[in-house]
Amino acid sequence: MMETDLRYPVGKFSRPTAFGAADRAAAIDAIGALPAALRAAVAGLSDAQLDTPYRPDGWTVRQLVHHVADSHVNAYTRARLALTEDTPTIKPYAEAAWAELADAKTMPIDPSLGILDGIHARWTVLLRSIDPAAFAKSVLHPDNGPMTLDLLTALYAWHSRHHIAHITALRARNAW
Repeated sequence: MMETDLRYPVGKFSRPTAFGAADRAAAIDAIGALPAALRAAVAGLSDAQLDTPYRPDGWTVRQLVHHVADSHVNAYTRARLALTEDTPTIKPYAEAAWAELADAKTMPIDPSLGILDGIHARWTVLLRSIDPAAFAKSVLHPDNGPMTLDLLTALYAWHSRHHIAHITALRARNAW
């Protein structure tokens, strides 16, 4: 029996070679579903459980929730930049360092869940409102090269499933 890689419970992200209207709609739906799915994944967890790493040498569930908020705020901003500027260069951020800051390590998760509610409500309305041709617009990531809005949408749909699976897999392993 093959053991699941705890780092990638839904598999590693791979750039889609084709991304049609149905793929785009499914990805937008996954982005829209993240806030409720994340709330369900963390429902009823105690502070001790929130402070449990989802894997050896991994972030705690608390850090993970705050990371998703940080990451998706950046992703939403990148989508807006792609739509309003001509291939802007975006700034990467040190996500591991952000996860070590006091707010990510110690704060209750409710503020980040609230951020995700608002960002995802706006983000999905934005993505559903634009002309399909606009998904070819792009940003330039200094490390990853050009990233179209289609690619960003696919990436953050995966990112949503990826981190939900970290939490649900931890809960299953620990019978929480």
